[in-house]
Amino acid sequence: MAIYLFPVLALLISVFAYLFPALLVGLKAFIVPLLVVVMLAMGLTLQWRDFTKVWQYRRIVGAGVAIQFIIMPFAAWLIALLLGLSEALMTGMMLVGATAGGTASNVMAYLAKGNVALSVSMTMISTLVAVILLPLLTWLYLGQSIEVPALSMLGMLVKVILLPVAAGMLLNHFFKHKLAGIAPACSVFSMAAILLIIAIVVALNSDNLNTVAWQVVSAVILHNLIGLGCGYGLSRKLGYDSVIARTVAIEVGMQNSGLSVALALKYFSAASALPGAIFSIWHNLSGALFASFWAKRSSPGEGQNQDKQPG
Repeated sequence: MAIYLFPVLALLISVFAYLFPALLVGLKAFIVPLLVVVMLAMGLTLQWRDFTKVWQYRRIVGAGVAIQFIIMPFAAWLIALLLGLSEALMTGMMLVGATAGGTASNVMAYLAKGNVALSVSMTMISTLVAVILLPLLTWLYLGQSIEVPALSMLGMLVKVILLPVAAGMLLNHFFKHKLAGIAPACSVFSMAAILLIIAIVVALNSDNLNTVAWQVVSAVILHNLIGLGCGYGLSRKLGYDSVIARTVAIEVGMQNSGLSVALALKYFSAASALPGAIFSIWHNLSGALFASFWAKRSSPGEGQNQDKQPG
C-alpha cells in the first residue's frame, strides 16, 4: 500500500463507515489490540540506542510538552470563545486541548518517517504530565475541577505503547537478520490497521455526526491545524531538522481524544464528548495527509532510526 494513497483510503473508508456503521461498530473491541500489534511492528524497526539518543533532544522534548500544555489549551479556549460555542462544547474543547498526545501519533510518526523513539518518549512524558495539568488547566480555564484516572491512564500507556514496543525491540535485537525482510510488511500492516481503526471510530460516532454543528467541526479542524503548525514551525525555529520537526508536529497535533471523550462522558455530558469524538476522526485524517506528504518528501536514508543531531 503506497503511503500517498493512505489519506485517500482514509477518506473513502470514513465515508463507508459513516454510511454503513452497523458493519463496523461490533469491532470496537479490536481497537486496542490493533494498536498493540502496530506498536509491536514499530518496535521491530527500533534499537535500544534509538532511545538513548532521545536525551540529545531533551530541549525539543521540553519545548514540545510546553506547546502541548500551553498553546493547545489556550487555542482550544480561544477558538471556542470566538466561535461562540456553548458551555458544554467549550468544556469538550478544553478536555481535548489539555490532554496528552495520543497513541495514534506514534503510528503517524512512523508512517511519516519521523523519529519514532522520540514520538513514543514524548507520548509517555506528556501523558505523565497530563495527570497533573489536565485537571488544573480545566479548572483554570473553566472554573471546574475533574478527577483524572491517573492509574488507568498509566496502565493503558504501558499496555498499548511501552510493552509492545519493548517486545518488538527485543525481537529486533535477537532476531534482527531473520526479521529484516518483514519491514515492508510491517509498514503495510500498520497502514491497514490504522485505516480499520479510523473506520471503527467513524462508525461508533455516526449518530453524533448526523447532528453535529459545523461550528464544532470548524473548531476541531482549526485546533488540530494550530497544533501541527506550531509543533513544526517552532521546532524548525529552534534549529531542528524536518524529521524532528514533523515528529513534534504530529505529537502536538494528535491529542488523546479518546481520553477526553471518556472524561466528558463521566464528569460532564454527552455534548461535551462531541469535540473529542470529532477530533478522533479528524486528526487521523489530517495525520494521514501529513504523514503522506512527508513520506513522499523524505530521502531514502531519512527515517525513524536515523541519528539526527539537534541544531
